[in-house]
Amino acid sequence: MKTRIVLATANPGKIGEFRELLPPCFEAVSVVELGITLPPETGSSFEENALIKARAAAQATGWIALADDSGLEVDALGGRPGVHSARYAGEGASDRENVALLLEHLRGIPPERRTARFRAVIALVTPDGREALAEGTVEGTIAETPRGEQGFGYDPIFVPLSHERTFAEMTMEEKNRLSHRARALERAVAILKTWVPCSDEDLPRQEGSSA
Repeated sequence: MKTRIVLATANPGKIGEFRELLPPCFEAVSVVELGITLPPETGSSFEENALIKARAAAQATGWIALADDSGLEVDALGGRPGVHSARYAGEGASDRENVALLLEHLRGIPPERRTARFRAVIALVTPDGREALAEGTVEGTIAETPRGEQGFGYDPIFVPLSHERTFAEMTMEEKNRLSHRARALERAVAILKTWVPCSDEDLPRQEGSSA
């Protein structure tokens, strides 16, 4: 039997990744499909923002909620954009605008100083108030120009350590073997399985998105 959980995100790329990565015993429904509007991300950390979204979604649905907050931390920029990654170029900025501003701020920085990491924190919240956090990171460098058409966000300029291609040049399957979100979700799923029964035998995997 599948356990229904609500994905507390409106980002189509994240929804696709979560559905691709979650075990078949969980049926993931996004807040977009349910017509739920999430509160603003007013926290000062990934943990706080993930919990804000997960608490709101759990309260609105009565289901276990899963939310993440994630971003890019660039060492040469003192860890920015960090929690402001999605709005680095301003509220409502597009991925392309955020990437362009980041590259402008790194103009002239040599390759050896363009180190960075993607970090994701996943919050799990149950309707009865249980909460848990799981984190994943992946180290890498920032390319000088965007490359690739896959993924979203800063994927076109992030090259994971020991690789030559950006996340946007990889297939979803390749990215999911490396990504910060995949690593955080692996830990989150282990927690979920201690909360609810989960048997993946004879269950078809959810249809994922390629966003």
